[in-house]
Amino acid sequence: MTTAPGNLYDYPRYYDLVFGSDWKAEYDFLLAVFEQFGGKKGVQRVFEPACGTGRLLFRLGRAGYEVSGLDLNPRAVEFCNQRLERYELPPTVFVGDMADFKLKKQVDAGFNMINSFRHLLSQKQAVAHLQCMAGAIRKGGIYILGLHLTPTRGEPMTEESWSARRGNLVINTHLQTFETDLKARTERCRMEMQVYTPTEQRTIVDELVFRTYTKDQFFKLLDEAGGFEIEEVFDFQYDLDAPVEIAADTQDVVLILRRK
Repeated sequence: MTTAPGNLYDYPRYYDLVFGSDWKAEYDFLLAVFEQFGGKKGVQRVFEPACGTGRLLFRLGRAGYEVSGLDLNPRAVEFCNQRLERYELPPTVFVGDMADFKLKKQVDAGFNMINSFRHLLSQKQAVAHLQCMAGAIRKGGIYILGLHLTPTRGEPMTEESWSARRGNLVINTHLQTFETDLKARTERCRMEMQVYTPTEQRTIVDELVFRTYTKDQFFKLLDEAGGFEIEEVFDFQYDLDAPVEIAADTQDVVLILRRK
């Protein structure tokens, strides 16, 4: 098996499998959140910043929602729009920076489920993103934001492995944090994907860099950005009957943010 460095986002078919194999839990959660927290106006128009291949967007589009999204990677955007068109949906995803964009029409809800927000490596970028989202979401609308916090008590999670299969494509993925700098607020992770097809076996190794957030740092960010307040918090179990309180040892959170 050959091993080579690579950017996962340049392989949309692989990305879609690696991060899309557990789509059902996230999809059902989003539908339930739209229903429970959508308010009197409800949710019809939804937007996903850093949407990647649109693994959730196209399913929401098939369910009748008006969907749109953005991503920095042109290959992912092309993949996503082609899939939307295959399901006779408008190709509404565009190449853009989630810290510098403006929608022509406000949406009822936004979502960012799997830590993509933490790719913004400075306070300035993070504030800009939340302010862009506040401009994109109507007053009273919601932003569903999933991320890992850095605990100030207990041991942080530093690695995870999972496997996914679609047809003849199998990918074994291992993600491990190898460096955390709490002063610089960066977390460096090595992502190794063993890719198997009937004609090929290879390993792609990527390095991901995330910004770290303790509970207090995230609360400070929300205050600085303005525009949103926390409506409710869940974890990555996606159970609406089990909201959580953010404590010193809390790590995975899905925040329901209400647009002020």
